Amino acid sequence: MSDAHFMRLALRLARRGYGQTSPNPMVGAVLVKSGKIIGRGWHRRAGEAHAEIEALRDAQNRGNNPHGATLYVTLEPCCTHGRTPPCTAAIVAAGIKRVVVGAVDPNPKHAGKGFKILKRAGIEVVHGVLSDTCAKVNEAFNHWIVERTPFVTVKAAMTLDGKIATASGESKWITGEKARAHGMKMRQGADAILAGVNTVLADNPALTFRPTDKSKGNIQHPTSNIQHPKLRRIVLDSMARTPLDSKVVSDESAALTTIVVSKRAPNNCVVALAKRVNVLIAPVSKSSIVNHQSSIALDWLLTKLGSENVTSLLVEGGGEVNASFLLGGFAQRVVFFYAPKILGGRDARKAVAGDGVKKLSELIQLREVEWRSLGEDLLLTARVDS
Repeated sequence: MSDAHFMRLALRLARRGYGQTSPNPMVGAVLVKSGKIIGRGWHRRAGEAHAEIEALRDAQNRGNNPHGATLYVTLEPCCTHGRTPPCTAAIVAAGIKRVVVGAVDPNPKHAGKGFKILKRAGIEVVHGVLSDTCAKVNEAFNHWIVERTPFVTVKAAMTLDGKIATASGESKWITGEKARAHGMKMRQGADAILAGVNTVLADNPALTFRPTDKSKGNIQHPTSNIQHPKLRRIVLDSMARTPLDSKVVSDESAALTTIVVSKRAPNNCVVALAKRVNVLIAPVSKSSIVNHQSSIALDWLLTKLGSENVTSLLVEGGGEVNASFLLGGFAQRVVFFYAPKILGGRDARKAVAGDGVKKLSELIQLREVEWRSLGEDLLLTARVDS
């Protein structure tokens, strides 16, 4: 079997940590000796053993001796003391002969140091196997560890003519069950979900993760989001208009809600919200793109969220909020669902509103574009060209 074969197996293991490891990366590891797999492991959640340690433990539990084995791991082994000891020390102590790595540690302070430690111990090191795929698994973590702000994905479901709701705000449901189930899966992988106050006023959404019935693609509706108890809910509400009886303020996950207001918000409304949820008073943006509905300084907010270990932010706002992130240069990825429907109407609500760009040369360019079918709907995912 080739190195790429075993790295693919390690990648499958890494993905098992989806939605569970933040603010750590997803990592998978496979131990191979004499052509046979003797141990498997993946990082299950932050604070617990890393993938390499899990693989070594698995080998031990199976009665397999890792001495002289090859370790395949999707990310460069850590070499520093954190909540867990460095993996490089455990690898050396176990007598591993060869280490094959997918992606290099994205942290500039640590990149390549693990390799040097292993080589000094006489271990053969090979890196760069399926490196792009291994890096993409952790694109949110990679962005956050370097920029210290969340990786922002703007998600929207729309008709073919780019409308997300009628002029009166009716929007359920534009896309089908498979598309909605995929959107829910995205929430599972996010640290926080963000919407604007207009979305809260129009739809009163719960903004929680609800698991799906994989056999049918249907979204289940439990009474709480116990499957993802740490999904933060962020509402942009410059004038503190969020109703006290809205779901994000009054349900049992209210402790996970943050209402972001501006200094211009009425004090009595701010005080009332602060009794039930977290309230952030943000500075007002000076950007010319921003309008009265989204006057919060997004650069300040993203820096704040990044400092609180929010590595990935899923924006499910209305057209004005989506425009603020996209036209303001704050988004890294778009995920757009297109239903084979046409809404029309000059007053229908657009997926991306705002003032738009003035010249074609200012268009937002997308790259790494991927299309796929979800039932009758189409899904576009792409990186925003910076």
